[in-house]
Amino acid sequence: MLYSIFIYGPEAEVASWSPQQENAVVAQHTAVRQKLTEAGKVGPVVRLMPTTTAVTVRNGAESIVTDGPFAETKEQLMGLYVVDCATLDEAVAIARSMPWGTFEVRPVHRFFPGSALPEQG
Repeated sequence: MLYSIFIYGPEAEVASWSPQQENAVVAQHTAVRQKLTEAGKVGPVVRLMPTTTAVTVRNGAESIVTDGPFAETKEQLMGLYVVDCATLDEAVAIARSMPWGTFEVRPVHRFFPGSALPEQG
């Protein structure tokens, strides 16, 4: 089954990191990604640009587009992994191995066959 691991954290904290801190966190994520790649368990991994680059589209009777993230929160969605795991516990263990942040683990439902994601069992 595919699981998403959403990475949340305060953007201001990340923006304040020194180049050495940034490189250390990236190196830790690189190690996690490499281990998952070797095990054939990783799909897309992305780091999102800051929320200042985002727009929000609210659909309803009239479509409205506004600047910024969809909600006022102390933590922002910073990026995500898609992993192929046998169980939720395995996906949670992967999230626990990651450096820095708060992680939301959620099963992924594939709508479109033939995408770059592996077939689900």
